Amino acid sequence: MRFPSITLFWMQTCCCAFVFLFLLNTQAHSQSANWPQWGGPQRNFMVDGSGLAETWPAGGPKRLWSRELGEGHSSIIVDADRLYTMYSKSDQEFVVALDRATGKTIWEKGYAAPTRGLILQVETLNVRGPHSTPLVAGDLLITVGIIGKLQAFEKQTGNVVWSHDLWREYGGTRTERGYICSPLVYRNTVIVIVGGAGQALMAFDLKTGAVVWKKQTFRLSFSTPMLINVDGQDQLVMAFADDIVGLDPNSGELLWRQRHPCSGFNITPPVWGGDNILFISSAYECGSRAVQLRQSGGKTTVKELWANNLMRVHHGTIIRLGDLVFGSSGTSGPAPLTAVNVKTGNVVWKDRTFPKATFVYADGKLILLDEDGQLALVRLSPQGMTVLAKAAVLEHIAWTPPTLAGTNLYLRDFKRLVALDLK
Repeated sequence: MRFPSITLFWMQTCCCAFVFLFLLNTQAHSQSANWPQWGGPQRNFMVDGSGLAETWPAGGPKRLWSRELGEGHSSIIVDADRLYTMYSKSDQEFVVALDRATGKTIWEKGYAAPTRGLILQVETLNVRGPHSTPLVAGDLLITVGIIGKLQAFEKQTGNVVWSHDLWREYGGTRTERGYICSPLVYRNTVIVIVGGAGQALMAFDLKTGAVVWKKQTFRLSFSTPMLINVDGQDQLVMAFADDIVGLDPNSGELLWRQRHPCSGFNITPPVWGGDNILFISSAYECGSRAVQLRQSGGKTTVKELWANNLMRVHHGTIIRLGDLVFGSSGTSGPAPLTAVNVKTGNVVWKDRTFPKATFVYADGKLILLDEDGQLALVRLSPQGMTVLAKAAVLEHIAWTPPTLAGTNLYLRDFKRLVALDLK
């Protein structure tokens, strides 16, 4: 009589264990399926995604939905069942929360963002903003608009918790293309560029918006701050107009400085590696540079490994795999996908299959979106690139990097937002 009871006991135990593991796996998948900031979970356009298809039908991946969206280059943020982004129409700017499954608007907040007379070149179609990407931090959504309006919203409701006008309140630097920097969270602060004497970067308290610190007097570029860890020390890295610098993210104090002259056109942020090599590539005649950082006792030494003009990434993305960095090299006209050895500066190969492109790396593959709206699945190696699939998915100029959450890909051109399924 005991055997059925024992059998039932083990069946129930195994079932509970299965359910527990299933829920644990589902929770882990849910966490990895978020894209909380510019560049994704690690701010480097690389995710631990899996289950992506090895090829697509001729018409491209399955389209889940698409919708009209206003102008701008702000990336798509994914948080659980919602998407967040920004766009503009005429003299108004909008922050919008969308249903991830359908693309329908959940909430939307608009505000005046007149640019005429404040920003040069912004009326040109392709450089209209917003350019900055929102940031999810706990229950808050942090955004910065094209005229420097920094806001913290309740992400569920869209209610404004606090806000600042970085240009009018603090005399921040107005760049010719408007505000571009995407905010960075460090502990209980949000860090953004501002500009002006002693306030190139500022940190605000996440909950209250109070100023925590403001430091440095470097001339601004169009880049965005990054967080790295040098031999156990957190460092805030920023590419300014003619310098790359490392700062203490707790205080804004300068830790090190390396010249990288670019007359303000450092746009794509530096890329960090586990071997303490920091790589940067900039457009026009600026070129690329690699430095190796070492830190002991709070003091950082900087060793330049090489600098040359063989790779020039404009406003695309850069990823590093092993000793190779990959980027779309070129300012206007041809921009071949280029592989460079990060330790030597030598060009390993160039491929002109695609025009200027942005991308994300997952599941051993590069998901590439070129500026003409063509999407491709690419495998990279030291010998070159292999195109596994490609399809035209967007109709207008596409400069916004792809967002990958799980197997869902979110793409944006200058007028539309599209959701695709890559599994």
